[in-house]
Amino acid sequence: MKLLTIVILISLSIQITAQKKLFDETEQQKTERLAWWTHDRFGMFIHWGLYAMAARHEWVKKNERMTNEQYEKYFEIFDPDMFDPAEWARMAKAAGMKYAVITTKHHEGFCMFDSKYTDYKVTNTPYGKDIIKMWVDAFRAEGLKIGFYYSLIDWHHPDFEIDRVHPQSAKSDEEYKKLNKGRDMSRYREYLKNQVRELLTNYGTIDILWLDFSYPGKHGKGHEDWDSEGLLKMVRELQPNIIINDRLDLKAYEDGWDFTTPEQFKVPEWPTINGKKIPWETCQTFSGSWGYYRDEMTWKDTKQLLVLLIESVSKGGNLLLNVGPTGRGYFDARAVSALSDMGKWMKYNSRSIYGCTQAPEEFQVPPNCLLTYNPELNRLYIHLLDYPLQNFNLPGYKGKIKYAQFLHDASEIKISKPHGYWMKQKMGDNDVNLSLPVVKPDMEIPVIELFLN
Repeated sequence: MKLLTIVILISLSIQITAQKKLFDETEQQKTERLAWWTHDRFGMFIHWGLYAMAARHEWVKKNERMTNEQYEKYFEIFDPDMFDPAEWARMAKAAGMKYAVITTKHHEGFCMFDSKYTDYKVTNTPYGKDIIKMWVDAFRAEGLKIGFYYSLIDWHHPDFEIDRVHPQSAKSDEEYKKLNKGRDMSRYREYLKNQVRELLTNYGTIDILWLDFSYPGKHGKGHEDWDSEGLLKMVRELQPNIIINDRLDLKAYEDGWDFTTPEQFKVPEWPTINGKKIPWETCQTFSGSWGYYRDEMTWKDTKQLLVLLIESVSKGGNLLLNVGPTGRGYFDARAVSALSDMGKWMKYNSRSIYGCTQAPEEFQVPPNCLLTYNPELNRLYIHLLDYPLQNFNLPGYKGKIKYAQFLHDASEIKISKPHGYWMKQKMGDNDVNLSLPVVKPDMEIPVIELFLN
């Protein structure tokens, strides 16, 4: 992963004059293929590789300009003896997550699966077992959907041409030419396709494929370098129902991707292309790193994490929230605590997340609140980010509400005239007042469930 905020900001609301198609799928068929994903809304991202042992960012090889030889020490001793995928799966499920995506290979080039196309893989480390196979079995057993992240970039492969994001990036065209002598991207493309074919053949049904990432331009790489069109066609042939992200540099095709991926960024509104709302998912970290970073301390608190989730759903999107396991294979205490706290809230309030989306425009958002809406149940959910004092005014809601209750305990909230002269004077003819208890419910963010007429 890499912060791509500038690129993402540009692509969240764009105009494309003419779009080609690669497949015959109709818009309705795509909607049905993505239906489980748009319903579930909340997933776990897992960034795990040799960089967990360095414990100072998943881009440590690039950041410190390490050579393959310098990085080899991690490969030689990688042995996550405390890896318990069943425990991971239980924590993800308890947090309210419905699907998970794991790094099968990150930019470092190390494979967490038993690939027959490389020796640079987990089964050749002291650990010796196929981590991806174990992980898939454990997460499926908990009923979670399965996703694979696979890096298009490979800083270890001898045929991957050195470019501007490579650890050995150069300062001049001449230097790049010298460094890349003997390297052959056509051989790397074949390697890439072979490994993706393995992942989509050897592990059963895969629900999501997360390919990462393209950076066209001088000393960069785009769809031609990956043969993205051919790669995507192969993926669809192998797994017709799979969902694919948008980092293959195929935005010129209407169906060259399924969802867009704002990274470490809160979108101001539902992303669009040519004015049409598109499927989207924001990927976010608990802290400032994707891989395990021992000394990184900018961890988000529980309310920030819940707001990330609620606000994403309020704008029609999903949240993929990342954990970076340690070199021994467990989630560190900070991650465990964050997952547990989110799970406590989701246990009682997940109905305002699953199956929900942006509220109809007729419903005005009250101050310090976020709205989500379930079209199937015809219920509106008001998330109280700042708990009001007794009177809670809903402007323009008159005649639209059948019943009101707190979601966490299904306790009735009375629709009544406001207390106090000043509030009565301020209330409009079409407003509705809810009478809330003085004491805030024991929820980080209380949720009001409105049954609509």
